Amino acid sequence: MEPATLLGMSIVCAMGAMSPGPSLAVVLRNTISGGRTQGVMTGIGHGIGFAIYAFIAVMGLSALLLANEDFFNLLQWAGAVVLLWLAYNMLTYDPSGPAKEHESGGRKGFTEGFMIAFLNPKILVFLVAVFSQFIDPKMEDSDRFIMAFVAGIIDTIWYVLVAAVLSGTPAIDKLRANAVIIDRSIGTVLLILAFMLILRTLGIDIS
Repeated sequence: MEPATLLGMSIVCAMGAMSPGPSLAVVLRNTISGGRTQGVMTGIGHGIGFAIYAFIAVMGLSALLLANEDFFNLLQWAGAVVLLWLAYNMLTYDPSGPAKEHESGGRKGFTEGFMIAFLNPKILVFLVAVFSQFIDPKMEDSDRFIMAFVAGIIDTIWYVLVAAVLSGTPAIDKLRANAVIIDRSIGTVLLILAFMLILRTLGIDIS
């Protein structure tokens, strides 16, 4: 594989990872409420979910999955349920109650990060669009593996970096002081995204 090809793909994947969305919102929220470990594990979980789709895309299995409308809709419904669940947790979060956020924080963060990525079929659509610009039909499987691996690593590094940097700055204390407001705000955004996803899955035009 040409270094320029890998570099170009890496830049596009990095830009995609940096774009604001529910993934970034969940990483930020978990870092604020659960600390560095929970935030970092959220990033790792997201990266693994992203990498699974990356391998599916580069090995040519994406066409089969995207062509199966029932499977695609199932993923979208599952994604909507996860968004609703996360929104509910954030909207009802009570910092004066038992400190549940720190219990098994790493496992909680990993699970939420993985689900927010793996149950978002738009990631697969994005990766198919990206890889189609860089994959040669004659490309060896080893090169395809490298592309998928690098894409997963880039996604993981970005979200882990966000969690690590945020948790290491004085700003984290100010954010925690306003944790309820932040939780309510992010929860509201996720709730709106969930309903938009439900409407799209039902075939209702929201444009």
